[in-house]
Amino acid sequence: MLIIHEIRRRLRGVIVPVLCAGMIGYFGYHMVEGDRGLKAYARLSAEIGRAETAYASVSEERLKLERRVKLLRSTSLDLDMLDEQSRRVLDLIGPDEVVIVDRR
Repeated sequence: MLIIHEIRRRLRGVIVPVLCAGMIGYFGYHMVEGDRGLKAYARLSAEIGRAETAYASVSEERLKLERRVKLLRSTSLDLDMLDEQSRRVLDLIGPDEVVIVDRR
């Protein structure tokens, strides 16, 4: 009886620290590995960086196309641009002209 009472007394002193250590371990694990943990944050940061890079390149391409379209508007018609577009669409060149194709 004395041994059982001693074991119970010592268990009472150990249960709280063991439960606290378990909770710290649980929350620590999920802080690193969880859906909103440090690894997920790093993965999302890298994905945001790639998306911003893609956005910048698409925005730059859009600005280039807007400049070209502006040159073809009737209010500010650029004859060289009109000539270039019409030759490209109709596949016409003069007998003394050389065509250099730049595929980008």
